[in-house]
Amino acid sequence: MKGGEQKMSDKIDTREFRISDYDDAFELWHRVEGLEIAEGDDREGIALFLARNSGLSRVALDGSTIVGVALCGHDGHRGHIYHLAVDPAYQGSGLGKRLLDECLDGLRETGVQRVIIMAQRLASQRSLEIIYNV
Repeated sequence: MKGGEQKMSDKIDTREFRISDYDDAFELWHRVEGLEIAEGDDREGIALFLARNSGLSRVALDGSTIVGVALCGHDGHRGHIYHLAVDPAYQGSGLGKRLLDECLDGLRETGVQRVIIMAQRLASQRSLEIIYNV
Protein backbone atom coordinates (compact mmCIF):
# COMPACT_ATOMS: atom_id res chain seq x y z
CA MET A 1 0.00 0.00 0.00
CA LYS A 2 3.01 2.28 0.09
CA GLY A 3 2.14 4.15 -3.10
CA GLY A 4 -1.42 5.01 -2.06
CA GLU A 5 -1.01 5.45 1.68
CA GLN A 6 -2.69 8.83 2.07
CA LYS A 7 -5.27 8.23 -0.66
CA MET A 8 -6.82 5.26 1.12
CA SER A 9 -7.09 6.94 4.52
CA ASP A 10 -8.58 10.06 2.90
CA LYS A 11 -11.50 7.94 1.64
CA ILE A 12 -12.21 6.78 5.17
CA ASP A 13 -14.51 8.86 7.37
CA THR A 14 -13.63 9.46 11.01
CA ARG A 15 -15.83 10.60 13.85
CA GLU A 16 -16.27 10.48 17.60
CA PHE A 17 -16.43 6.98 19.12
CA ARG A 18 -19.97 6.32 20.40
CA ILE A 19 -20.95 3.57 22.79
CA SER A 20 -23.07 2.12 19.98
CA ASP A 21 -19.72 1.41 18.24
CA TYR A 22 -18.58 -0.79 21.12
CA ASP A 23 -19.39 -4.24 19.69
CA ASP A 24 -17.64 -3.53 16.38
CA ALA A 25 -14.67 -1.90 18.15
CA PHE A 26 -14.38 -4.84 20.57
CA GLU A 27 -14.35 -7.26 17.65
CA LEU A 28 -11.63 -5.20 15.91
CA TRP A 29 -9.51 -5.10 19.08
CA HIS A 30 -9.59 -8.90 19.13
CA ARG A 31 -8.39 -9.11 15.53
CA VAL A 32 -5.39 -6.82 16.00
CA GLU A 33 -2.27 -8.67 17.12
CA GLY A 34 -0.85 -7.59 20.45
CA LEU A 35 -3.80 -5.56 21.70
CA GLU A 36 -4.81 -6.64 25.20
CA ILE A 37 -8.38 -6.38 26.45
CA ALA A 38 -8.39 -5.90 30.23
CA GLU A 39 -10.64 -5.09 33.16
CA GLY A 40 -12.61 -1.95 32.48
CA ASP A 41 -12.77 -2.64 28.75
CA ASP A 42 -16.30 -4.00 28.97
CA ARG A 43 -19.21 -1.96 27.59
CA GLU A 44 -19.92 -0.31 30.95
CA GLY A 45 -16.29 0.66 31.51
CA ILE A 46 -15.93 2.10 28.02
CA ALA A 47 -19.24 3.97 28.38
CA LEU A 48 -17.92 5.64 31.56
CA PHE A 49 -14.62 6.46 29.85
CA LEU A 50 -16.41 8.03 26.86
CA ALA A 51 -18.70 10.06 29.13
CA ARG A 52 -15.72 11.45 31.09
CA ASN A 53 -13.83 12.24 27.88
CA SER A 54 -16.54 13.41 25.55
CA GLY A 55 -15.53 13.89 21.91
CA LEU A 56 -11.94 12.68 22.23
CA SER A 57 -12.07 8.99 21.21
CA ARG A 58 -12.27 8.24 17.49
CA VAL A 59 -13.45 5.62 15.05
CA ALA A 60 -12.65 5.28 11.36
CA LEU A 61 -15.27 3.95 8.99
CA ASP A 62 -15.17 2.54 5.50
CA GLY A 63 -18.83 2.92 4.67
CA SER A 64 -20.55 1.57 7.77
CA THR A 65 -17.68 -0.76 8.76
CA ILE A 66 -15.39 0.28 11.60
CA VAL A 67 -11.81 -0.16 10.40
CA GLY A 68 -10.00 1.85 13.07
CA VAL A 69 -10.44 2.82 16.72
CA ALA A 70 -8.60 4.96 19.26
CA LEU A 71 -9.63 5.56 22.85
CA CYS A 72 -8.50 8.96 24.08
CA GLY A 73 -8.92 10.79 27.34
CA HIS A 74 -7.17 12.84 30.00
CA ASP A 75 -6.97 13.39 33.72
CA GLY A 76 -6.81 17.17 33.47
CA HIS A 77 -3.03 17.16 33.21
CA ARG A 78 -1.93 14.30 30.95
CA GLY A 79 -3.60 12.79 27.95
CA HIS A 80 -3.86 9.05 27.43
CA ILE A 81 -4.36 7.12 24.20
CA TYR A 82 -5.38 3.47 24.47
CA HIS A 83 -6.43 0.71 22.13
CA LEU A 84 -5.30 2.38 18.91
CA ALA A 85 -6.21 -0.33 16.41
CA VAL A 86 -6.47 -0.49 12.65
CA ASP A 87 -8.01 -3.40 10.78
CA PRO A 88 -5.15 -5.51 9.39
CA ALA A 89 -6.41 -4.93 5.82
CA TYR A 90 -5.97 -1.16 6.31
CA GLN A 91 -2.64 -1.18 8.14
CA GLY A 92 0.06 0.72 6.32
CA SER A 93 -2.46 3.15 4.82
CA GLY A 94 -1.75 6.03 7.21
CA LEU A 95 -5.03 5.48 9.04
CA GLY A 96 -3.41 4.83 12.43
CA LYS A 97 -1.47 8.08 12.20
CA ARG A 98 -4.62 9.92 11.17
CA LEU A 99 -6.50 8.61 14.24
CA LEU A 100 -3.54 9.47 16.47
CA ASP A 101 -3.34 12.99 15.03
CA GLU A 102 -7.07 13.54 15.60
CA CYS A 103 -6.73 12.37 19.21
CA LEU A 104 -3.75 14.67 19.76
CA ASP A 105 -5.65 17.60 18.23
CA GLY A 106 -8.58 16.96 20.58
CA LEU A 107 -6.29 16.81 23.59
CA ARG A 108 -4.58 20.06 22.57
CA GLU A 109 -8.00 21.73 22.45
CA THR A 110 -8.55 20.73 26.09
CA GLY A 111 -5.21 22.30 27.07
CA VAL A 112 -3.39 19.01 27.64
CA GLN A 113 0.28 19.26 26.70
CA ARG A 114 1.62 15.81 27.65
CA VAL A 115 0.34 12.54 26.30
CA ILE A 116 0.99 8.93 27.23
CA ILE A 117 0.37 6.39 24.48
CA MET A 118 -0.25 2.91 25.87
CA ALA A 119 1.20 0.12 23.74
CA GLN A 120 1.46 -3.58 24.49
CA ARG A 121 4.76 -5.35 23.99
CA LEU A 122 3.73 -7.16 20.79
CA ALA A 123 2.07 -4.08 19.37
CA SER A 124 4.76 -1.59 20.34
CA GLN A 125 6.87 -2.02 17.20
CA ARG A 126 3.77 -1.61 15.03
CA SER A 127 2.73 1.41 17.11
CA LEU A 128 6.10 3.04 16.49
CA GLU A 129 5.70 2.37 12.77
CA ILE A 130 2.30 4.08 12.83
CA ILE A 131 3.56 7.09 14.77
CA TYR A 132 6.84 7.59 12.97
CA ASN A 133 5.73 6.26 9.57
CA VAL A 134 8.71 3.88 9.41
